[in-house]
Amino acid sequence: MSEPQEGLDLAIVGAGIGGVIALHYARRAGLRARVFEAQPGVGGLWRQLPAWQDIQIAAADWTVGDLPLTGTFQPHILANIEAWVDRFGLAADISLSTPLRATPRPGGWTLATSEGSVAATHLIAATGAHNRPFVPPVRRTASALTELHSCALEDPMVLAGKSVLVVGAGASSLDLLELAVRHGAREIAWAHRGLRWFTPTRKPKAVAGSVRELSRLQAAGMTHSQQSAAIEADLRGRYAKLGLQSIVPAFPFDILYQQLIPGRHRMIEHFASIRRIPAGPEQIEGGTVTLSDGTTVRPDLLLWGTGYTTDLSWLDVPALAAVRNTHDLRRRCGGVFRSLDAPQLYFLAVGLDGVGSTSFALSLSCRSIMSHIRGTADLGMEPVTHNVNHFDLVPYLAARDPANFRAGWQKAYRDLQLGTPDDQPYPIPA
Repeated sequence: MSEPQEGLDLAIVGAGIGGVIALHYARRAGLRARVFEAQPGVGGLWRQLPAWQDIQIAAADWTVGDLPLTGTFQPHILANIEAWVDRFGLAADISLSTPLRATPRPGGWTLATSEGSVAATHLIAATGAHNRPFVPPVRRTASALTELHSCALEDPMVLAGKSVLVVGAGASSLDLLELAVRHGAREIAWAHRGLRWFTPTRKPKAVAGSVRELSRLQAAGMTHSQQSAAIEADLRGRYAKLGLQSIVPAFPFDILYQQLIPGRHRMIEHFASIRRIPAGPEQIEGGTVTLSDGTTVRPDLLLWGTGYTTDLSWLDVPALAAVRNTHDLRRRCGGVFRSLDAPQLYFLAVGLDGVGSTSFALSLSCRSIMSHIRGTADLGMEPVTHNVNHFDLVPYLAARDPANFRAGWQKAYRDLQLGTPDDQPYPIPA
């Protein structure tokens, strides 16, 4: 390997929303920083997703300040990420079509790219915690069945008049059930090994996904147990009201370890017409899917709503390259963001993979990471093994980053928490 080029203070891998926000705050902190992105454009996973894919929260909870969303679907989210680049003039410090491999070295990192080696003192992994489509392993014998992961369903109109089998229990499976209903699938079967809590509602996802009610529970001083109990009581009432008792999870809701995803109103309205099978696929033979309980289904389309795994194969750190989910990655981090396996490495959104505002939380996080790099904060190395939801992030960072949380921060953030209208984004943290 050739000698690394002139070093960076910070290399950021991934030009999704986390990567471009990190670059903005790195510049504000006076750091020599650059983003490296394997794709030919910014956007991360949102550049790859189909146009029907939308966010799990309200528009005002995704964006911040003067970077409003014009909608909640993939083209709008991609445009919002591109707006960050334009608004803050970040393009000159983003290397596109630049896959790399990062190797620890004394004092930092060496990045091997097609353009040569780059040295960096610090490294931010902004490639996302859910970035590789996951399809469970099943036995296949002369399979004649069309299979599509949710990210590969480009045109939902192909569902019209078809018999569809949707597999999975999380957000992606609910999306696929919604699409199957909306686009006139002839028959819909839903196979899942478990259940997850979601918010039953007759409202569109962009409305039902608001996290401002959680903000009010937090501002009221409720403990995490009290928040969980209040949310679960509300959810159980909604399940009962909408006739969904058969899919109430058997475990309690715990805001520290579970996400809360919005329901899909069309799927709920047509729930009685969906054939539900509490089992998972084990074999595909010809056009027949055999499930773990022995049930057989012969669909026209098999749709995998089984989500994504974590891919850190670009890191030359075996313990991290082997990680496949956020739970395992979170246990390998201290101070929420700091890797315990490699020096001066930070993971965005690992502890934030719960309930909260996206760009606002990333902005607070990146601001404090830059403060840590500059030596005006100390994020520590203590693992945080649970979600840090929404405004819980503020006191956590304030205790470690006095440079950005000065006297009176409690009142300032409480006013922001309670005084920001539900349909307006929080301001860009200065």
